[in-house]
Amino acid sequence: MNRQIEKLKKQLTEIAEVVNSFQSEAVQVRVVDRLLDEIMEAEKSETEGSEIFNKRGRKAGADYGSENRQSIPGRKKLGATKVLNQLLSSDFFKTPHSISSIAEYCKEKFDSDFKTSELSGILLKLAKENRLRRERSNENNRFEYVGV
Repeated sequence: MNRQIEKLKKQLTEIAEVVNSFQSEAVQVRVVDRLLDEIMEAEKSETEGSEIFNKRGRKAGADYGSENRQSIPGRKKLGATKVLNQLLSSDFFKTPHSISSIAEYCKEKFDSDFKTSELSGILLKLAKENRLRRERSNENNRFEYVGV
């Protein structure tokens, strides 16, 4: 592990001048991220059979409290698909919900301000996969989603 860190430090110092030539910090981050992905892919093929670590030095596939990720400041917010999958694994879909009520719930509980258009495609896909049932509401003639 120490050798990997030393190797990574050496590689980063070699590319530092090129990365710093970009004035935009966002571009710098993208360049470094892409390079780290390439380095990890190269090392993954070299070390087949040994433990593989992701960009943050954690074991790939290890779950480090994913249910609490949305509440930790400074972390990236969960995407719509992950949030809906979490709702599927909970008892949220035991009662029918409209897209707008799902979006409001996501905003309250996950601090994720999804547009209904972001959720509609994912909900339709989940309905086609028979993970949700899509029904028209008699009250307002709009679709509601309920678990199967």
